[in-house]
Amino acid sequence: MHDKIKADLWKSNYLEEKPERTWIEAVMRWLAESQHKRSLEDDKGHLRWIDKHLKKYYLSQISRDVLDKLAEKKLAEGVKPATVNRMLEVIRAILRKAEREWEWLDRAPIIRMLKEDTRRIRWLTPEEAKRLIQELPSHLADLATFSLATGLRQSNVTGLEWRDVDLIKRHALIHPDQAKTKKAIPVPLNEAAIAVIRKQLGKHQQFVFSYRGKPIIQCNTKAWKKGLKRAEIENFRWHDLRHTWASWHVQNGTSLQELQQLGGWTNFEMVLRYAHLSSDHLKIAAERVCGTNLVHLSKQVVNSDL
Repeated sequence: MHDKIKADLWKSNYLEEKPERTWIEAVMRWLAESQHKRSLEDDKGHLRWIDKHLKKYYLSQISRDVLDKLAEKKLAEGVKPATVNRMLEVIRAILRKAEREWEWLDRAPIIRMLKEDTRRIRWLTPEEAKRLIQELPSHLADLATFSLATGLRQSNVTGLEWRDVDLIKRHALIHPDQAKTKKAIPVPLNEAAIAVIRKQLGKHQQFVFSYRGKPIIQCNTKAWKKGLKRAEIENFRWHDLRHTWASWHVQNGTSLQELQQLGGWTNFEMVLRYAHLSSDHLKIAAERVCGTNLVHLSKQVVNSDL
């Protein structure tokens, strides 16, 4: 190893050649620089799986063909294309860093993402949600109830701090660096959200939600999965609590424009996914054409036919 490092340094200094870097070296540096990422635990899960397949590779050996085969192996385990894409996104982030910032690569390979089914909207009825909450441990039940009351993403709920909650004004704030869209999200707190927060008073000094004195990092645990099974709810993820919240809003008359503000979406296309759940606003709009006396005209046509 000493001789290799010495030879790499000589080539770099005198031949202007980049020393060969391994995938493991890149992963270690990327992890060291990504401690701020809220999705770091999920990324580590992907990296543990990737390690079995890429740990012996130099960065220059990781080609598009290698990554396509890696994606095929992941799919063969029965996971969804979306799961494979999340894994590929981690690889892409590391390789881009190696090329653009660390200068370890001349050029990172282009990574082809799989086509995802964007039509999936899974939500619970109020009866199903009540059944699920009753089957969850108290700390997860509180998290789920708060998510259904606010529509916040998992990382925003688990990362919520007391300094960002105002129980008097019934308001919470998600800072830009905590939001997926990189924009601050004001969160009005309804009765259900306030009730859940009050239960957390005195449990942890910094974070609103904790378990046995420690902040909660992950919600998609064995306890969550067992709760789903006992409640007889299938094909449901933690993020679907946000879909449920949005679906309930639309079904109860919240406009899509209001929903966009409440949910912190910057792209209106994301909100349109819920439009089919309520057409009341369109029914009202459809009646406006009656101002042209179409009903009166249609009666005249009928009478003339007679």
